[in-house]
Amino acid sequence: MNEKNDEYGDTVSSAPKRMRSRTSFVWLGFEILPKGLDGKERAKCKKCQNSFAADASGTILLCHRAKCHEVDNQIVSRQPLDQAMNREMVALAIVSHNFPFSFAKHENNRLLHCYLNLDVKTIFRNTAKLDVIKIYMREKENLKHDLKSITGRFCFSLKKVLSFSHVPPPRGGVILAKRLLGLLKEWGIEKRVFTITLDNVSYNDTLRHPSFGLCLPYDGEFFHVHCGACILNLSIQDGLKVINEVVYNLCESVKYARGSDHRKLRFSQCLLELPFLTSKKVHQDIPTRWNSTYLMIETCLKYRDAFSHQSRIDKYFLNCPLEEERERVEKIARVLEPFYDITKLFFGINYPTTNLYFHCQWQKFDKYWEYCNPMLSFAVILDSRYKLQCVEFCYGKLYKQEAIFMATNFHDKLYGIFEEYMNSINDIYDKVEVASSSGGVRGHYDRHDDFSGFEAYMSQLIGSDSSKSQLDLYLEETRLDHRFHEDLDVMGYWKSHSNRFPKLSLVARDILSIPITTIASKSAFNIGGRILDKFRNSLLPQTTEAIMCS
Repeated sequence: MNEKNDEYGDTVSSAPKRMRSRTSFVWLGFEILPKGLDGKERAKCKKCQNSFAADASGTILLCHRAKCHEVDNQIVSRQPLDQAMNREMVALAIVSHNFPFSFAKHENNRLLHCYLNLDVKTIFRNTAKLDVIKIYMREKENLKHDLKSITGRFCFSLKKVLSFSHVPPPRGGVILAKRLLGLLKEWGIEKRVFTITLDNVSYNDTLRHPSFGLCLPYDGEFFHVHCGACILNLSIQDGLKVINEVVYNLCESVKYARGSDHRKLRFSQCLLELPFLTSKKVHQDIPTRWNSTYLMIETCLKYRDAFSHQSRIDKYFLNCPLEEERERVEKIARVLEPFYDITKLFFGINYPTTNLYFHCQWQKFDKYWEYCNPMLSFAVILDSRYKLQCVEFCYGKLYKQEAIFMATNFHDKLYGIFEEYMNSINDIYDKVEVASSSGGVRGHYDRHDDFSGFEAYMSQLIGSDSSKSQLDLYLEETRLDHRFHEDLDVMGYWKSHSNRFPKLSLVARDILSIPITTIASKSAFNIGGRILDKFRNSLLPQTTEAIMCS
């Protein structure tokens, strides 16, 4: 404090002026900064960190605060969470990833949802189950609508599950047939069934039951198609029994070589000491997957010298196969190789496999030939590279003296099924013709339009000879050379020739679509059974159906 005398001689104190306190609400959102070189005060916004001139009126700060407040209001006034959509997305995650119904209630999952949106409501187990069933019923109705628009017949296997139904004991073939027919009626496709591919179980043959009535073509004789992969597995099991002891020695040899790090190192040293051998890993056998047995045999044959060398330097290695055992293994490996290739071929999804079944069956396992459905032999006839001559050739190899009788019998069945099938698809074909003739208005000119009726004209010429059917005319045509058409798209061939053989192409479409396996490709080499896991087995049948079929 400074003191000085006034004009009367009294002492007066002169204190510095105190700044007025800023009482306006505007200053609550700003931080006062030190004065700059120009001597003016500035204020920094606490939200956006921008600085502004802090004049006495505060107009600039007030305008800026209004803008920041408007942005905050936009964030706060976000759209409310769609709880129904959130529940559906959780239900889809449960179905797609096989999560339990309590997935939505898991602690970390709830924390994640609350972090993303505080308005989210907890989904309980029963709510999730009802949501899954709701999705299944909706998708089921959509699929039923799509199936009604398909003009062809349906070939069934167990790769895509339409329904899951619990059948209480006794589970005989007749009961299964009635239950199957009930499910087909539920889907509205009981009158358009063609074939069903099932495992080689005796009671599956009874599915050709009178309860199907006139729904099945040719009295259901070709209704049941035996699973090709199952027949392959039966054949392979018979073959592996012959060398069961040798396979055991190979398994023990591989187990010993891979039993510890020290043994692995010793086996690697054996490989390095021998010429022309790589350090490829030796496959180990899995009892329920025969392809692992084949791969184990294949690698052990390559490393036979390494195993022999290890048996000489390691006195504890006692299971090395003998020379005569190796010769037996070589023979079995040559037999298993085509089975391995055929199984992989059967599970193609981008091409029809029915026409491949015949070639694989007759050559490799005559014992199981009786399981071959004649409809699959018809499929190879509809392959323009082979036709009827291929079947006659194979019958000659199989039946010798009875080949002529068998070929004649097959020829009669072929024409019988063709005529009956023709009668059953007349209505379908008429619908296809009406649909194709009621097309929209054509737009621009196409230079191919001048010949647009040429194929239809040729079809009329083919149909004008009443003494010959489309099947006769097709069989009389020259075969395509299979050596130059190895990768022929059989379905594409019939699609491009549908104008010349309109009804026969519909037959080919249905027959070539018959699935020849019932199991997924990842289980193709598995000789074990397929059962529900312990989690799904504890659910109600309706709940299991909703999860599996959604």
